[in-house]
Amino acid sequence: MHYATKEPEKASFRSAGVSPAILNLLRATKNAGETPAPRNLTNLCPSEAMAIIWVSAQHRLKSKTMIVPAQIESPASLAHLDLEKEIVRLKREMNAVILAHYYQDSEIQDLADFVGDSLQLSQQAAATKADVIVFAGVLFMAETAKILNPAKPVLLPDLKAGCSLADGCPAPLFKAFRERYPDHVSITYINCSAEVKALSDIICTSSNAEKIIRQIPPERPILFAPDQHLGRFLIKKTGREMILWPGSCIVHEMFSEKSLVQLMERHPGALVLAHPECPEAVLRHADYVGSTSGLLNYTKQSPAAEFIVATESGILHQMEKAHPEKTFISAPGEGGCSCSECPHMKLNTMEKLYLCMRDRNPEITLDEDLRLRALKPILRMLEMS
Repeated sequence: MHYATKEPEKASFRSAGVSPAILNLLRATKNAGETPAPRNLTNLCPSEAMAIIWVSAQHRLKSKTMIVPAQIESPASLAHLDLEKEIVRLKREMNAVILAHYYQDSEIQDLADFVGDSLQLSQQAAATKADVIVFAGVLFMAETAKILNPAKPVLLPDLKAGCSLADGCPAPLFKAFRERYPDHVSITYINCSAEVKALSDIICTSSNAEKIIRQIPPERPILFAPDQHLGRFLIKKTGREMILWPGSCIVHEMFSEKSLVQLMERHPGALVLAHPECPEAVLRHADYVGSTSGLLNYTKQSPAAEFIVATESGILHQMEKAHPEKTFISAPGEGGCSCSECPHMKLNTMEKLYLCMRDRNPEITLDEDLRLRALKPILRMLEMS
């Protein structure tokens, strides 16, 4: 597969101080399908990460994932509709199931048949008896549902709903990364493309990663991608050394230790809950670190009345529904900014959900060879969970 590069982008990377290794990578993607690994792939600076993300954008344009474009329609033209009623009607007519991630808008969560984290949604997708899967989440989640359900239509309200972790780990670079460490088992976070899943040994989520790592024989070295913060947290939890891919989530990366401490001083009785995708500087202040579902369960079981939550703010809706008498505060970003909303997750709206069900597109289809290769590490995850 070939990927095109343009001189203006390379020039901007040079001015940003991108290493010669990354520039060579960009040149290689112009001329060949196989890409060399950067010399210091596990220690990239932010400007080099920018280059990786740009390469990934080109990669996704030529992905083996085939997607039917959605019909464009003005929200104003839908103003006369009772969208909730219409979505329920379409769901019944299609025999569809609506799966929604915790980070979706509250109105979509309330309409969904099942709301959960990545592991729970994967399990639901594998078990569903519905004829159509409507995935209110992001692209890698919809791809995972399609990998598990090749005969069923999988619809995604907005194709632009991507993921910074998936974008920052393009398959050509990941392939080169793996080739540098051929004796390592590759445990890959589910926040990645179908192509990267196909290059992995085992997929994991933040809910089951520790359990999976503890099942790997001590003599087997491990590669972990694409979230470096989750990887460091797991190294600390399990005592297993791992070679980490240098990726991060744009939402969790924005949480600020300084602003968090200031908020803690204003709310001295609040417990701090954090997702392991947060940087270590944030995690060290947490009373509990866990997956999205883990954070939710903790608030249900804890007698505390106030919580500061360092993850995407969509989960606060479920926390408030479960315990309206408790107070939940979203952790701040640098300077106290409200940076806790995922711009990708929030691309899905009620209007787009209705349109994708009405028109039955965007629909995701995968090359069968790719799907089968990506299925193996997902099934291993489900078996080991």
